[in-house]
Amino acid sequence: MYLSEIELRNFRNYEDRQVEFSPGINVFIGENAQGKTNLLEAIYVLAMTRSHRTANDRELINWQAKEAMVKGTVIKQTGRVPLEVLLGTRGKRVKVNHLFQSRLSTYIGNLNVVLFAPEDLALVKGAPQERRQFMDTEFSQMSSRYLYAISQFRGLLKQRNEYLKQLKYGSQVDQVLLEVLSDQLAESGAAVMAMRFKLLKRLETWSAQLHEHISQQKEVLKLKYISQVMIDEKTAEKEIAEQLQTLYHEHQSQEIKLGTTLYGPQRDDIRFLVNDQDVHRFGSQGQQRTTALAVKLAEIDLMNEQTGEYPLLLLDDVLSELDDDRQTHLLTAIQDKVQTFLTTTSLSGVARQLINRPTIFQIAHGTIDKEDKK
Repeated sequence: MYLSEIELRNFRNYEDRQVEFSPGINVFIGENAQGKTNLLEAIYVLAMTRSHRTANDRELINWQAKEAMVKGTVIKQTGRVPLEVLLGTRGKRVKVNHLFQSRLSTYIGNLNVVLFAPEDLALVKGAPQERRQFMDTEFSQMSSRYLYAISQFRGLLKQRNEYLKQLKYGSQVDQVLLEVLSDQLAESGAAVMAMRFKLLKRLETWSAQLHEHISQQKEVLKLKYISQVMIDEKTAEKEIAEQLQTLYHEHQSQEIKLGTTLYGPQRDDIRFLVNDQDVHRFGSQGQQRTTALAVKLAEIDLMNEQTGEYPLLLLDDVLSELDDDRQTHLLTAIQDKVQTFLTTTSLSGVARQLINRPTIFQIAHGTIDKEDKK
């Protein structure tokens, strides 16, 4: 899978631009605040229909315009797939093969991306919410079933929390509806948790290999799924649902008192272990960065395993955050394997030596100039 071209209209500081890309490594070079990250963001929006930098779509639209468009052509094993995302007064609309899609869930998965930005180095030591978001974003691209399950779960969770608040403040007294919502949430949550466990196990397999290589066979990486129910390889989805139903029943009065749901996948976490030690608590900064790098690179192989296509890799100014050794492992791992988009203020040192025939774009004041290869 690769993105052959992108067209932008009134997206951030780009009024009207069309760019053709190489299937290999594409480098966006420019000073800060010139638009290189905006171009990378546009590729992410084309894939995910949302930004990784803001939850407000209005910020993506040029301040002089009312609507913005991101359009691109994806080349897959099955052929060419034109994609389009429209942002504006009529909300968010998307097209696949020039046809409007009634649901975003039928759009996501047509273009898969792995984003690696400096903040992803905090994946290991950040808050549990960041790791849950990591699972939901990546697994939704790999599995339409996961995307459906997590979307359904979020809707039911919101509904149940609202009803718990109504019971708390006395505007509702009927607890029969709460039991119905609890059963529905347990079934939906069990589907999410079962898939999270399975996909994390596969991610562990790929990331452990990479981590062992980066650490020169000195360290062993494990990923542990942390949840409020007992799950292992033999646990059926029905058993997970039954465990959640029991928790909701036993703690119903407490949840009403607090007005919120206390159990389910919204409380999950991932624990990263290096040589059986919790990297979050006991790992050095170097170990934390190596773990994050291994996990992000492992996503590439996991997506290929799950979908049959390699994703695009988006590297947003991440080289400046890595030492020469980790830069080397990153760049050699992706060389001639996945289409890569890399933003940087300059391409020098290890990166210049290791990147084989990069396609370089100079970014300045919203203009994009492709360098001639010599």
